Amino acid sequence: MDTTQTTDTGERADLLESLARHRYFLRLTARDLTDEQARQRTTSSELCVGGLIKHVALTERRWADFIVHGPSAMTSGGATSRYEWQDAFRMLEGETLGGLLELYEQVAARTDKLVSELVDLDDSHPLPPAPWFEPGARWSARRVVLHIIAETAQHAGHADIIREALDGAKSMG
Repeated sequence: MDTTQTTDTGERADLLESLARHRYFLRLTARDLTDEQARQRTTSSELCVGGLIKHVALTERRWADFIVHGPSAMTSGGATSRYEWQDAFRMLEGETLGGLLELYEQVAARTDKLVSELVDLDDSHPLPPAPWFEPGARWSARRVVLHIIAETAQHAGHADIIREALDGAKSMG
């Protein structure tokens, strides 16, 4: 896929600003947390603030790879078991909140550069076969960026609930 710099900034600027805003809210949920607090579950789910940041970073990286490489990006290097998939939502032994935030910054910078340099947001790839995708569907780069924005916003809300239950701090609302 050609990623030559484009001069069209209107739509791209809007997409990137929206993504930046939701990334900010997700990162804000982690402010002043220790690694132990970021690892703590405060609801009946397995989710924790650090695990959500990790999940969003890994998911964004995979979708950005899809923009460039198509469906093979969704099947290579992914979780091979239910346990590995669940680990993408957890802070594992040896992982730190600072390390996960740094990973997220690197992924975000790469995605932003990719979106800024794409020649055509209409470039598309077929989605890989999965029960949650319509058979034969294709997603454009634009649709993928919108999906990344939606995922980030949804998980920022989850993280806000977890953080509020942890110590009363709110990031939104």
